[in-house]
Amino acid sequence: MATPLTADRLITALRAEGVTVAERNGWRSRNRNHAGAWGPVNGVMIHHTVSSGTASSVELCFNGYAALPGPLCHGVIAKDGTVHLVGNGRANHAGGGDPAVLDAVSAESYGSRPPASGKHQGSSGAVDGNARFYGFECVNLGDGADPWPAAQLDAVERASAAICRAHGWSAKSVIGHLEWSDHKSDPRGFAMADMRARIAARLASAPSGKPAPRPAPPKPAPSKPVPPKTTPPRKYHPFPGADFFTGRTSSPVITAMGRRLIAEGCSQYAVGPGPRWTEADRRSYAKWQRKLGFRGSDADGMPGRTSWNALKVPYTN
Repeated sequence: MATPLTADRLITALRAEGVTVAERNGWRSRNRNHAGAWGPVNGVMIHHTVSSGTASSVELCFNGYAALPGPLCHGVIAKDGTVHLVGNGRANHAGGGDPAVLDAVSAESYGSRPPASGKHQGSSGAVDGNARFYGFECVNLGDGADPWPAAQLDAVERASAAICRAHGWSAKSVIGHLEWSDHKSDPRGFAMADMRARIAARLASAPSGKPAPRPAPPKPAPSKPVPPKTTPPRKYHPFPGADFFTGRTSSPVITAMGRRLIAEGCSQYAVGPGPRWTEADRRSYAKWQRKLGFRGSDADGMPGRTSWNALKVPYTN
């Protein structure tokens, strides 16, 4: 039996063991001391939350719910290994349990097979575990399928060892809720005997004060370089030949030509341009030829290859 750690001593012990600690605002005064005794303490009890998500689980354990007011533990151990402190004093986490288990924990003789007196939760012979145990709730659905990341198990080990070391206890002072009450199954997903072996190994050496290395986040897959947007080269209609303009051809090429002449400031159109070659087209094209420097018969308004290529008439289908 021991006097419970103060809030400051608890944080010091946890950090000395390399635990990453987060303090929920108000945790130092959050307790159920008005409802019963807190201490002397005999051990540490491990639970699972039957919930998912760190933030929501922390709030649940801090506030509790209608049938069971908070705090529901002293610390919430997240899947990333952070221990979120939510209570300081008596907490509603253990409930009634087997007095034979309490005797074994007190004597530090608890083994892999829990002693049984038949006096469990709800029986008249059960004892108040809320007065005697620190409680840690681990974020896990408790369905046997929800994984227990290495960082979370490491934090269970370190947090338990921190309290045991602070009180001079052995690893046999750490039990699961299922070992305290036959009504419970938590923590489900790892064996408490194995966890006690890990805690014992840690207690055999001095605390390092260094947290366990966190796995590096996976590197994002290299993204494929996005080629710069390029404007496809503009296609221009090849010179259709002089005969194209002397017949009675009707073609969108002539319309496109007229629009280019207008764009170049060479329009002699009253209306249009249109798909048929007209006198307005010839006069407009003659102006374009003069703009290019042609004179005399070279600026008669009949397209030639040189002036046509300079006009850059957009390609038409």
